[in-house]
Amino acid sequence: MVTGATGFVGHEITRSLHETGHRIRILARRTSAPAARELVGRYNAEVRTGDILDPASLSSTLENADSVIHLVGIISEAGNSTFENVHTRGTQNIIAAARRSGIRRLVHMSALGTRPNASSRYHQSKWAAEEAVRKSGLDWTIFRPSLLYGPRDHFVNLFAKIIRLSHIVPIMGRGRSKYQPIGVEMVAKAFVRALAETAAIGQTFDLCGPETFTMGQLLDEILAVMGRRRLKLRIPLPVVRCQATLLELVYGRLLKQPAPLNRDQLIMLEEDNVGHGEPANRLFGLQHRSFRQGITNYLARVPAKS
Repeated sequence: MVTGATGFVGHEITRSLHETGHRIRILARRTSAPAARELVGRYNAEVRTGDILDPASLSSTLENADSVIHLVGIISEAGNSTFENVHTRGTQNIIAAARRSGIRRLVHMSALGTRPNASSRYHQSKWAAEEAVRKSGLDWTIFRPSLLYGPRDHFVNLFAKIIRLSHIVPIMGRGRSKYQPIGVEMVAKAFVRALAETAAIGQTFDLCGPETFTMGQLLDEILAVMGRRRLKLRIPLPVVRCQATLLELVYGRLLKQPAPLNRDQLIMLEEDNVGHGEPANRLFGLQHRSFRQGITNYLARVPAKS
């Protein structure tokens, strides 16, 4: 059973599960959703209706499954979909459903930077979810990926769109924080290989790429692959914080939709997003490409003069 299968990481994990011969069941709030139908058609996945925030809806979704890959997460809140509800209570509900169904194996998606006493509510809720997993009594493995990239990502593709439309690319805040971007295909391999790896049980792994960049350096890599030159403009954090506050008000309270930028993201933007990827690399045999090689596969090169 895969929760969050219709998302960016979930789609890649479902593909990897299919390629390695697993029978796959996905959880979806609407089985008629295009993303769910795509997974059914492409990877022969079975789809069950359920909502991790509604324990009653999970009563039969895990029936006859032998493991759960739990991926559901959000980066912005709206309505009942708060960090605490989705990350913490949702994880607790999945654990309870797994116990009722007699499932022992749980592979859980967390995030790099998750720790006790974190500054952001995002990381606080992720830590509470990790604690629930560790105390679950199940055969668990926790993964903490760094910044993820791939054909369906919302980071490289967002900046590529800005680069195509504008001669100025914004960098929010100081831009000094460090990142170790990792290809989504490597994350998928780690999750899938962990299912059969007994040495991974009871372990928490960072998932990081081999290189470290600041935000400006990441943008330089994207510009180089696209063959473009752009002015990078730093926007002071107080200005961005005012914008985030306004967007939270308009989207969260008035439109009841996730805001494209929020104050929690700004807290994390000022923190390093680096870890120790060697244990996962060794155990799961992860062989990383460079960031530039990885994004070249899905960003079209255009003439440098443009």
